[in-house]
Amino acid sequence: MDSPADSTASDRPVDSRDRDDEGRARNARPRDGLGRPLPYGADGVPRQPEGVVRAPGETVAEAQRLLHEGKPFHAHEVFEDAWKSGPEEERELWRGLAQLAVGLTHAARGNVTGGARLLRRGAGAVTEWAASEHGRERPYGMDLTAVAGWARELARDVEDGVPVDAGARAPRLRG
Repeated sequence: MDSPADSTASDRPVDSRDRDDEGRARNARPRDGLGRPLPYGADGVPRQPEGVVRAPGETVAEAQRLLHEGKPFHAHEVFEDAWKSGPEEERELWRGLAQLAVGLTHAARGNVTGGARLLRRGAGAVTEWAASEHGRERPYGMDLTAVAGWARELARDVEDGVPVDAGARAPRLRG
C-alpha cells in the first residue's frame, strides 16, 4: 500500500511534477475536447503533439479537421506550431488564427467576455495581416475576409447569450 507521501488518490505521485523530457513544466492531465483538464486517470481526448512543423496547407487542413470535430483548443495548438515555426512575415497570420481558435474555445466553454474578446482580436489580426505588405486575402486558400466576418458575428452572438457548440459553429477556413 502506498503511503500518502508516495501518491495521491488521483494516481499522480506527490513528489513529481509534470515535466517533459527536457525538464520543462507540462500539464500531463488528460483534457476534454475543449481543452479543459480532467482528473488524472480519466479518459481524455488525445493531445496534439507540440512543435510539429507542417507545410502551411497541412496546417490549414489539420486545424480545419479539428475545428469541425469540435476541438478548437487542439486546432489552436496546430496554429501555434505554425506561428512558432513559420517564416517571420507569417507569424501574425498564424497568431491571429490561433486567437480565433482560442476565442471559439472560450465561447464554447461559456466564457462570454474572453470568447468575444479573443474572437475580435483574432479577426483584427488576420484582417491587419491581409492588408500588410507581406499579407494577402487568401493565403493557402483561406478566405480571411470570411473568417474575420465569422469571428465578429460569433462574438456578437456570444455576447447576446447564444450558446456555442464548437463543432457546429466552426469556421470554414477555405472559402
